[in-house]
Amino acid sequence: MTSINYPRLGVNIDHVTTLRQARGEDYPCIKRALKQCLENGADQITIHLREDRRHIQDADCPIVRKITKDYNKLFNLELATAKDVIETAIHCSPDWVCIVPEKREEKTTEGGLNLKDSSVFEKISETVDILRSKIDGVKVSLFLEANLETIEIAEKLKPEAIEIHTGEFAKSFLIDSKKIESYLREFKNVHKYLIEHNIHCHAGHGLTDEMLPYLLDMNIFEEYNIGHWIISESIFRGIGPVVKDLSEIIKK
Repeated sequence: MTSINYPRLGVNIDHVTTLRQARGEDYPCIKRALKQCLENGADQITIHLREDRRHIQDADCPIVRKITKDYNKLFNLELATAKDVIETAIHCSPDWVCIVPEKREEKTTEGGLNLKDSSVFEKISETVDILRSKIDGVKVSLFLEANLETIEIAEKLKPEAIEIHTGEFAKSFLIDSKKIESYLREFKNVHKYLIEHNIHCHAGHGLTDEMLPYLLDMNIFEEYNIGHWIISESIFRGIGPVVKDLSEIIKK
C-alpha cells in the first residue's frame, strides 16, 4: 500500500447499504460509493459486517476487497465474534480487522469491548488467533473506551492498534464544544501508554468535520474512521465533495 505521512481517513460506507437494504433494491450502488470515496481522498474503506446483516451483506465484502486493491488502498472490516462473520472475513482477506462489541437491539455500536469480563476476553483472544492464522498478514485492532485499565488488559492480546471509541466525546461536543477537555485528557493518557507498547492509536464513532480539528491538534491518532456523518452530509453535497473536504482537513 502507498505510505502516507498524515493520519489516514477511513470512510465507513455502511449507511449506503442501510438505504439499499431498506427497500431491498440494487441501489444505491456500493461500487459507485467506493470509487467516489477512493477518488476523493479516502485512504481506507471501513465496513461493519453485523451478525444481523442490517446493512453490509456478505456479498459486499469481496467487492470492497477488489476495489480497494484496484485503488491500492486499505480495507478495514469491523466484526464481532460470530462464527459465520469470521468465515466471511477469512474469505475476503481484509488488511485490517477491527473487533467490536455487538448487540442485536442497539441502533449502533454503543461502546468499547468489555475486556474486564473474562469470558469476553477469552472469546476475543480466540477470535484474534483464528484471524491471524487464517488471514495472511492481517492486522488486528480492538474497539475500546479510553480507559487505561481496559487498555492494559487489551495489550495482552498484542493488537496492532486500538481504536478509541469517540462516541461520548462526540455527544459532549454537540452539546457544548467547550466541555470536552476531560475526553481529550483521556485520549492523551491512553495514547502515551499505546506508544510505549508499540500499539497504533486510531479513533472512530460519531465524528464530524467540526470535531476533527480538535483531535488533529493533539497529533495522537493515526487513523480516523468516519461514516454516518459523511453519508448524512452527502444527501446535500454528494459523497465525493464531503470526503474530499475531510481529506483536505486532515492533510492541512
